[in-house]
Amino acid sequence: MGVLSRFGIGLAKTREGLLGAVRRLLPASRRMTPELCDELEAVLLAADLGARSVALLMDAVKESVRHSGEADAASVRAVLKAALAERLRIAGGTGVNGGTKGVVRGDGASPHVILLLGVNGVGKTTTIGKLAALYRKEGKRVVLVAADTFRAAAGEQLEVWGRRVGADVIKHQAGADPAAVAFDGLAAAKARKADVVLVDTAGRLHTKSNLMDELCKIKRTLDKGMPGAPHEVLLVLDATVGQNGLAQARQFHEAIGVTGVVLAKLDGTAKGGIVVAIAGDVGIPVRYVGVGEGVEDLQAFDREAFVEALLGEES
Repeated sequence: MGVLSRFGIGLAKTREGLLGAVRRLLPASRRMTPELCDELEAVLLAADLGARSVALLMDAVKESVRHSGEADAASVRAVLKAALAERLRIAGGTGVNGGTKGVVRGDGASPHVILLLGVNGVGKTTTIGKLAALYRKEGKRVVLVAADTFRAAAGEQLEVWGRRVGADVIKHQAGADPAAVAFDGLAAAKARKADVVLVDTAGRLHTKSNLMDELCKIKRTLDKGMPGAPHEVLLVLDATVGQNGLAQARQFHEAIGVTGVVLAKLDGTAKGGIVVAIAGDVGIPVRYVGVGEGVEDLQAFDREAFVEALLGEES
């Protein structure tokens, strides 16, 4: 199954709601009025595209209608599609925004260290396992570091993933200092000449300053073990929580400096526009999206495939 079809399945709920509403609001004979603009804006906001992004999209629609006079569903969809692609291009680069080939450095230095974080229950450890599988598929040697020493069986869960995908796992006993685990894990990865290190951390509320301070300590410790590490700080978000995910992204970013987002459970929500809100409104590129339960359903985010799946022609 190709990337486009996977995105299509993952965005089915959002696409159905968004395109259905556009067709309903904009039959061929209807003119664009202020009232209709308000209704279309409400539809875009309901898809969680984000206030700033929606404002820019609506500006593009109004400008197009002013020049062409066309306000049918097909014309407006084409304008939205182009404006959305441009919004994501500015926010997160061109083409594939992330992916394993996109984040590993090209300077020949190893290992590439990725710190993963997020609130409780977002599927962070599972996401790490799936990400490790992507790297292993490319032939890279991967080390998983179990720096979540708080949650019962977190280390064991990571070990299961390690055996499943063929990655080494470094862990300490429950309750150990997470920063110390991260330091030892990085040292072991360097000794084993690993290509990639994925550091798991305990889920934490983004509103708890002491827990955020612990993340900062882990980050500083990794830098001591290897100057410049971590090279990526990926925040795992649950797509189904909508606007609360934006609050999480903002606060984690302010506290530790997030370089990218992994958006899990995209297939379970009708508010897939959260991708645009995160990238466009918060300014953090989306690196990966989860569009199903399988290992292969963690996909590198592709801007073009996303826009096509969301607003492309009917099949």
